[in-house]
Formats: sequence, C-alpha cells, structure tokens
Amino acid sequence: MNDKAKSKNTKRRQQRRWSSMFSGSRAVISISALLVLLAAAGGWWAWTDGHVARAAEKARWHMIAASSQLGFKVDEILVVGRRETKQEDLLEAVRLARGAPILAFDLNAAKRRVEALPWVQRATVERMLPDTILLNVEERHPIAIWQHKGKFALIDRNGEIIRHKNLRRFSDLVVVVGKDAPRHASGLLEMLTAAPELMPWVKAAQWVGERRWNLRLKGNIDVRLPENEPAAAWIRLAEYERVHQVLERDVQVLDLRIPDRLIVRKTPRANNKSKKGQET
Repeated sequence: MNDKAKSKNTKRRQQRRWSSMFSGSRAVISISALLVLLAAAGGWWAWTDGHVARAAEKARWHMIAASSQLGFKVDEILVVGRRETKQEDLLEAVRLARGAPILAFDLNAAKRRVEALPWVQRATVERMLPDTILLNVEERHPIAIWQHKGKFALIDRNGEIIRHKNLRRFSDLVVVVGKDAPRHASGLLEMLTAAPELMPWVKAAQWVGERRWNLRLKGNIDVRLPENEPAAAWIRLAEYERVHQVLERDVQVLDLRIPDRLIVRKTPRANNKSKKGQET
C-alpha cells in the first residue's frame, strides 16, 4: 500500500472516531437535558397526575441506565480535608460503589450521612462528570478535654463533643471542669494566649460559679482569675513571673481577683520547713 492510500485510510479512521465521539456527546447532552426537564417537571406532574408522575420517574431511571452505558458511572471518589476520620467510615457514609450510575447518586443524603460522623463539622458532596465524586470534608478542631461527673470527652471550639474514648493522644490539651465549661472553653483558650509564655504551665481550668475560671498550673498551683477582665489579670501574672519568678516558689494559691494586687498563699509544707529552720 502506497503512502497516499495509507493517508486516506488514516483520515477515514479519524473521521469515524470523531463522528462516534460526537454522537456519544450528543447523546449524553440529550440525556442530561431530559433528566433536568424530568426533575423540574416531576413535582408538577406528581401534583396533577400520579400516573404521569410514575411514568416520568420510570423514564428518568431508563435515562439514568442509558447514561451509565455512556460512561456516566462512578469510577473514583476523591476526598479532600480528611485527617482524623477513617477512610472506611467515610466510604460507609457515602454508600457508593464503583460502577454505580453517577446521576442516580443522592448528593444531599450523602452529605447528611457524612456530617453525622463524629469528626466532621461540614461537608460538600459534588459530581465531577462523567465518573468522579468529590467529597470535601471540614473536620472539627479539638481544643480541650472536658471532665464532668468522672467522665472525659474531647470537645471542639464550639463546645461540641467529638468523642469520649481513646483520648490519650490528646493529653496535652487543657482539661476543663464544670457543667458549662465547654461553652466557655474557646474564650478561655483565647484568654490564655494573651500570655503565651505561661501556656505550658496550665494543666486544667475549672469554671466557677457560672462566671469565672480557676486555673490549675504545674506544681499544683491554683490561680484564681477575676470575673471581669481575666486576660488583663493573666498578663499581670506573666509580668510577676518575669520579674519575681513566683511560679518557681513554694506557693499554693495565686489570687488575682483584686485589681493591681497579687495575693499569695504558700504551701503548708513550705511554712513548716520555715518554722523548723527557725527553731533550730
């Protein structure tokens, strides 16, 4: 076969391929358009004539089956934003198998199931036609561990419980105590960041009298913060620490509830040692 004949055959094959692709595209567009029309008209038909509505629904599923034959079926599920949520839990919530008709997939129902997972705060579920589902997940951000009635729970910045079990790897978070402590935990963390050099000292915080915080620092030092302007008192303690190193001393209570004043109560052990030394 000479070069001219080969060139003619190649052109014919390309024309047939492009013709096939164009026909397939037109069929897909037609099916998609019909599905949109059926979906839009479905509510009106259901209201006017139940028989017509059933026929429309049947036609819709025929169209979906036809679209699947043209490649409109799930081949891949892309997940963005997952860190703590297990992959198998997400897939179970999505309830979608590879090869399923992508146009039959209920996006809203999947979104509700995904957002019901413990770590998930918000989610979006989208179709990327012809064959991909995109799942975008925004997970909760843990800020503290809530202790209440002898039980512990991991909470997020909104005070919502994330989980009750397997909390060991979050042991570096502040423990908040009190019935309404989760609701105020975000404000507590914001207040503590006003003096970040003291943050490593903080072990726990108790919400007292529905109005203020008591802090437990390393070395079992209790810090009593005022109801009004607690951040200013916390900054004042940081200044005392820089100048006088009060946290390195044998103190039991640091009371900051009176403005411009620090009341210090020493540990009983330190007082006893002092007296013994004087006697000898």
